[in-house]
Amino acid sequence: MKKLNNYLYSGDTVLKILQRYAEDLKQSAKETHNQIDLLHCNFLLQIAELLQHNEFLTSQSQRIREFYKLMANEYPFLAFTFKGRIKSLIRAEAKFNGYIVEYIYEYYIKHGNYPSLPELKNYLNCFRDLIAYRIVISLPKCHLKEGEICADEENKYLYDVANKLLDFLEERGFTAELSSFMGQKKSPLLRESVSPYYRDYVANPESSGYRSLHITFYDNIARCYVEVQLRTKEMDDFAEIGPANHLGYEKRQESERVKRDAIPKGENIYFDDAYERGIMLQQLELSKLDVNMFSAMNNSLVNDGCGLYRGRLILPYEHLSKFQNDLID
Repeated sequence: MKKLNNYLYSGDTVLKILQRYAEDLKQSAKETHNQIDLLHCNFLLQIAELLQHNEFLTSQSQRIREFYKLMANEYPFLAFTFKGRIKSLIRAEAKFNGYIVEYIYEYYIKHGNYPSLPELKNYLNCFRDLIAYRIVISLPKCHLKEGEICADEENKYLYDVANKLLDFLEERGFTAELSSFMGQKKSPLLRESVSPYYRDYVANPESSGYRSLHITFYDNIARCYVEVQLRTKEMDDFAEIGPANHLGYEKRQESERVKRDAIPKGENIYFDDAYERGIMLQQLELSKLDVNMFSAMNNSLVNDGCGLYRGRLILPYEHLSKFQNDLID
């Protein structure tokens, strides 16, 4: 079985690693008639194309940057950042295999047998976040009125931004996708006309405490899907450097072991392959990898300028709050 891990010690560039892995996986898939591995190859080629930063990404980021200009005019008192990234190779690979494991496990628990090949292939067409943009806002305390609570006021602005975002991007070639988030609470701050498109983890926090607003668009000009996340600084800190980030790893490992115990090895080749690839990725020691432009002291101290682990940044933009007029001479 071909695994990404086998290609991460050659000193090659990320694009060369992707090319070699995809070519070898395709050859193996033909020999074994493994249609899921062929689908996997196409997924890898899609990442390779994105990482080359083709012209459509420049066009896309420029159109999204127009919303930054709107926010700078409408919310001069807010501090906020816009970031765009292409999902990293390691995390994309982990997610692809994780989707296979999750789908087969949940199907087996529900039905007592395994999904058909067409069902599994159809499920694996669900990737929408290889390109993602994040808007993070913060309201400096100097702008709070007496009696106002910062978190409450930031939430109001967050939903206000969300209400404006959908129409703005749809006027510029994007089409919002209906959310598959079922049974969610409805925030009164989110307009009824836009609510069906958002996955609202602010009104519906995850068990880890993670909160954010997520919406997916299809870019009709670039012909690809993009995800946009909206958070306050507090939400972003919690997700990136707080419990939602650190505790999630151990919970994921425990969850994977439960799935492996439920499905005996050898009963489903697609589950077996995806599970092993996922476990191998979890066990990577980043400091020992040899990839051009990548270096790491350990799994926390990472310098990644090539889209291997952290993703490739395509839109860094920052607006500082205009508070000077609030200063007292």
